[in-house]
Amino acid sequence: MLSYAFQILKQSNYDEVASERFDHAQDLFAAILSKGIAQQLKQGLYREYITKNETLSVMRGKLDMPETIRNRIQHKRKLACEFDELSENNLLNQILKTTIHYLLIDDGVDFERKVALKKLLVFFDGIEQLDPSEIPWSRIHYQRNSKNYELLINVCYFVLDGMLQTTEKGEYKMVAFSDDHMARLYEKFILEYYHQHHTYLSEVKAGQVKWDLVGENSESMIRFLPVMQTDIMLRLKEKILIIDAKYYGRTLQKQFDKYSLHSGNVYQIFTYVKNQDKDNTGNVAGILLYAKTDEDITPDCMFNMGGNQIGAKTLDLNKEFPLIAAQLDKLAEDFFGIRTLCKIEVS
Repeated sequence: MLSYAFQILKQSNYDEVASERFDHAQDLFAAILSKGIAQQLKQGLYREYITKNETLSVMRGKLDMPETIRNRIQHKRKLACEFDELSENNLLNQILKTTIHYLLIDDGVDFERKVALKKLLVFFDGIEQLDPSEIPWSRIHYQRNSKNYELLINVCYFVLDGMLQTTEKGEYKMVAFSDDHMARLYEKFILEYYHQHHTYLSEVKAGQVKWDLVGENSESMIRFLPVMQTDIMLRLKEKILIIDAKYYGRTLQKQFDKYSLHSGNVYQIFTYVKNQDKDNTGNVAGILLYAKTDEDITPDCMFNMGGNQIGAKTLDLNKEFPLIAAQLDKLAEDFFGIRTLCKIEVS
C-alpha cells in the first residue's frame, strides 16, 4: 500500500526495500528512511534562511538598537545584530533527525538498519532534535528545492504521529500502527491503484459532491452545510462510481444479536450518491469498501435505492497482491462493464 500511496517508492532506489519482508512496520519505515535519506545526502540536505541574533564586533544584517545600547552601558564594544543565515537546522531536517533517534531505540527495528541509520545520523550533528508532541505538522510546506522531502516527511509523520506513544512516565515508545493512519493509507492506496491501472477512466479523484439544493440559497446559509468529500470518485463518461474506503476493527454493528452495516456509513454514501445524481439518471453508484477483518460475517451486498446501486463490499488485504488487485478491478469492471487487461505480478 505504501508503494502506491507514495509513488516515489517505485523509483529504482527502493527496489531492494520492495523485495524484503518486514515483521514490524517501524522496520519497514527505517528501511525506507535509510535509503531515502542516503539519497538526499548525495544531493545535499535542504537549507533555508534562519533568522539569528548575535553580538558581533562588526555590523551584520540589521542592528538591534536596544540590545546594542545595553552593551554600551555595560562597556561592551559589541554590536547586537539580527541577520538571516542559510542553515540546515530547519524544521524538515529536525523531523528527520528526531525520527532517526526514535527508530534507533526501538526494538522492532532490525540491527543492520540501525547501523545504517547511525551512519546517517553523523550528518545531522548541527541539527536540533524535537519533541515529537510539539512538531507543527500543519506548518510544513514544500518548495521546488525541498520537494524530495515529501515522502521522507510523510514516513516520519506515520512514525512519530501514528506509532509513537507517551508512557505514564513521560517517555516515548513505539506501538502498533494506529487505525487512523492505516485508514488514511488505505484510502490513498485505493485511489492511486485506480489512477494507475484503470487509465480508461475519464476521471479518478477524491472529489467533493455538491448539495442538490432547490431554489436560491445564499452563500451565508450554504456554509453551514457539511462538506461532502468522497474518498474515491471514478467516472467513465456519464457513469460515476463513488467508493468510500472504511478501515475499521469491526465492519458491522451488532444490536440484539442482529448484525448490520454502520448506519452512519450507509446514510453517508446514500447522501453522496443522491446529491451527485441530481437528475435521477441512475448512472451514479456508491460502495462502502471495508478492509476485511477476522469477523465471520463480512459485507458483500448491493441494493437498488431509489434507482441507484448502493451497497457494501469487503477488500481482503491478507492476500498476495495480484488477488488484491483482482478484487479492486472487479469492482470497477462490474459497474462500468469493461474488462481491463491489467495484470499485477509478484516479484
